[in-house]
Amino acid sequence: MGNSFIKSLGEKYLMKNYIRQPMALVKGEGAYVWDADGNRYLDFVSGIAVNNLGHCHPEVVEACCEQIGKLMHCSNLYWNEPQVELAQLLIENSHFDRVFFCNSGAEANEGAFKLARRYFQVVKGSRRYKIVTMYKSFHGRTLATAAATGQEKVHTGFDPLPPGFVHVPFNDVQALEKAVDDETCAVMLEPVQGEGGVYAAEAGYLKEVERICREKGILLMLDEIQCGMGRTGNLFAYEHYGIKPHVVTLAKALGGGLPLGAVLAVEEVSEALGPGSHGSTFGGNPVSCAAGAAVMAALLENGLINNATQMGSYLFEKLEGLKRKYGFIMDIRGLGLLLGMELSIDGGKIVDLCREKGLLINCASQKVLRFLPPLNITREHVDEAVEILDKVMGSLSEEGEDEIG
Repeated sequence: MGNSFIKSLGEKYLMKNYIRQPMALVKGEGAYVWDADGNRYLDFVSGIAVNNLGHCHPEVVEACCEQIGKLMHCSNLYWNEPQVELAQLLIENSHFDRVFFCNSGAEANEGAFKLARRYFQVVKGSRRYKIVTMYKSFHGRTLATAAATGQEKVHTGFDPLPPGFVHVPFNDVQALEKAVDDETCAVMLEPVQGEGGVYAAEAGYLKEVERICREKGILLMLDEIQCGMGRTGNLFAYEHYGIKPHVVTLAKALGGGLPLGAVLAVEEVSEALGPGSHGSTFGGNPVSCAAGAAVMAALLENGLINNATQMGSYLFEKLEGLKRKYGFIMDIRGLGLLLGMELSIDGGKIVDLCREKGLLINCASQKVLRFLPPLNITREHVDEAVEILDKVMGSLSEEGEDEIG
C-alpha cells in the first residue's frame, strides 16, 4: 500500500482529530524514516520526543522481542521482573524513592494530581486541593490534565472542566507567590515548555519556585514528559537548576516507542498511595518496561546524554547562523536537543517545504519551529538538516515575506 491508499483508508475510518502530514511512515532506522512510497526523511521530530535513541534502536528491539517471547502481560496482581528492573534504574539515578507506572504522559500527570491531593487530605489531614500551573503549559488531554494546561485552545468545548487549577505566567515569581493560598497543595510546571513554544525556565526561577513551595509547605511537581530522559543534556531537566522536586512525571522517551509513563516521588509523598487508592491495568507492562530498561541503560552507558549537550550546542549555533541570515527569524531558544525557532511568519509552509526536501520538523505553535532530533545524531545529521532549512528559507525569502506571512 502506498501513501495515497493508506491516507484514503485513514480518512474513511479514523476520527478527524489530527492534522496529519500527507504520507504514511512504514520504516524507521536511526535518525531516518521511510514512507510507503519509499521516500526517506531525516527525522527531527522523533515521534514528538519519544524516539530519543532513534528509530528501532537494536538494544530496545532485542529487549522487546525477548520479553514478548516470555510474558506480554500479567497485571499488577503480581510482580514482574522488567517493572522492578526499570524502577531500580529510575530510583538509583535520581533523588526519588518510589515510582508508579502507567501508560502515558496524561496518565502520569493525572497520577501526580491525585498523589498531591491525597497526600494532603489523607497523610496531612488537610483539605488543600488547588494546583498552580503555568500559562502556555501542556499537561495532557484528559479532562483534568486539560484543565491544568494553560492554553485556552485545549479547553474549548469541554466545559465544565474539573476545578482546582490556577494558571500563572511562566518565569514570573511574583505571580506565583500571589497565586499560592491556604488551599494550594502543589505547583506543577515544565522546566522547558515544549508544546507552548519552547520556553526554558530562566536562571534562578526554579530555585524561587522551590523556595515558595518550601515556605508554604506545598509540593513542587515537575512535568518532564517531553524534556526528560536526557533530551536537555541531563537525565532530568531539573538537574540543570539545582533543585529537588517532590514529584516528577515521565513518559514519551521512557518507553522507547512503547506506551509507558511514570510518576516518581520522594518517600513521604509516595506513602499517600496505599493499596486500592490508584492503579492501572497496563501500567508497568512487562514489554514496555523491558523497553524502558533498555532505554535507560543506553542513555546511561552510551554517552547519549553528553551527546545531547554537544549536538544541542552545535544545532543552536547553526540555527543562530540562519537567524543572522533571514530577517523573519526572531529567536532561537531551548535547552539541549529541545530547541525552538520563533518566526515572524507562519511556520507551516516551512514545515511542508522541508518535508518535501526530506526533513521532518514541526511547529510547537503557529510561529515556532520545534527541533527534537534523536540524542544520538551526529554533526553530519545537523548539517544535513540545516542545509535543507537554508534552502527552504532562501526560496521563501526570494518570494518576499508578504507572500508567506
